[in-house]
Amino acid sequence: MSETHVTVIGNVATEVSYGETSGGVPTANFRLGCTERRYDRQRECWVDGETQWLTVTAWRGLAVNLIGSLAKGDPVLVSGRLRVREWMEGEVRRSRAEIDARSVGHDLTRGTTAFRWAAGVRGQPPGGAGPAGADAGGEVVPEWIVSAVEARRGSAAPSPAPPAAVAAPVVRALPPGGRSGAREPGEAAGADRGGDAVEAPF
Repeated sequence: MSETHVTVIGNVATEVSYGETSGGVPTANFRLGCTERRYDRQRECWVDGETQWLTVTAWRGLAVNLIGSLAKGDPVLVSGRLRVREWMEGEVRRSRAEIDARSVGHDLTRGTTAFRWAAGVRGQPPGGAGPAGADAGGEVVPEWIVSAVEARRGSAAPSPAPPAAVAAPVVRALPPGGRSGAREPGEAAGADRGGDAVEAPF
């Protein structure tokens, strides 16, 4: 039987609910609201259309990672298997669309986020472990990704600062009642401390 895989863009509509099966398998779910955006030619602007509601279910490592990553209102992309569940309530047949998620991430067209490696990901860069107990399901991180992350970390390492030159305090004559122009330790030359100018050494 063929499966229907979809990628949906929307917003997290509820807090992420976490639990475990009787066999101890982590599971998490949340409601996803997907609102259509369409152009209104009469009003000459973009308006919100109908909102579709989906239930997103995640398992194992993805479920664990969702808890510390998503909050209500976050814009996300969800990719996974689409299912339509049907059941009877009395004489009324009801249905609900669900996504058995394989991957979930923030929608970066709407903002920024910072990625942290989860513990248990084989091939993750050194020092990239995330929260204890997280398990990515044994997926292998390609070597080129590991190399790229390590190179980025290496280029971001701050270079040692040169030793700062210690300059003698500079004092100038002040009118009666004025205060000394000597700099406090660590104060930059020419800094303004309440309106009194301090001359920088040349």
